[in-house]
Amino acid sequence: MKPHEPTSIVLENILDGAPEDHVTVAWLLDSMQERSFGMVMLIMAIIGIVPGASTFVGVLMAIPTAQMMLGRQSPIFPSFLSKRRLPTPRVARLVRKTVPMLRRAERFVRPRWRIPFSTTKRAVGFVVFLLSATLLAPLPFSHIVPIFVIMLIAFAYLEEDGILLCIGLAAAAASFALTLAAVWGALKGMDFLEGL
Repeated sequence: MKPHEPTSIVLENILDGAPEDHVTVAWLLDSMQERSFGMVMLIMAIIGIVPGASTFVGVLMAIPTAQMMLGRQSPIFPSFLSKRRLPTPRVARLVRKTVPMLRRAERFVRPRWRIPFSTTKRAVGFVVFLLSATLLAPLPFSHIVPIFVIMLIAFAYLEEDGILLCIGLAAAAASFALTLAAVWGALKGMDFLEGL
């Protein structure tokens, strides 16, 4: 098993090799190689925190997670997304803001109980696929718990931290239970109101 490189270093190396004017989404995914699925999940989860964005993220997340379950090497997006040009200076600013936060987290999250990406990819994809489906529940604030669980799983997957991944999977089970309870309660409330 090859030595693990922290995600912060991977991002800095990608930035060093970026073209001066612009990059495309496809170029970024190719540059991340086996980290691409984890980074896509983490970025989508961060976007999903924004009020109103969780439903869009829940639908879009189906693309990479379904591909993880199929065992693909990296995510493939429709051409209108993959060929989209992003100004390199803007991407560089985002990376420079993200790297210090990742470094702080990497003090505590590190390779433990390491399992190869290929072994965990399908299972992680399946769990995150189910979590992203719960983002579609039309209940106020119901997206908050699954979004943070997806972030936790994505970061554990990126850093090959088996202990944190187990914690994330347990948190996913708790998130499913909370969502089911909330939906059940909402349906029961609707039945009660109809009976009045």
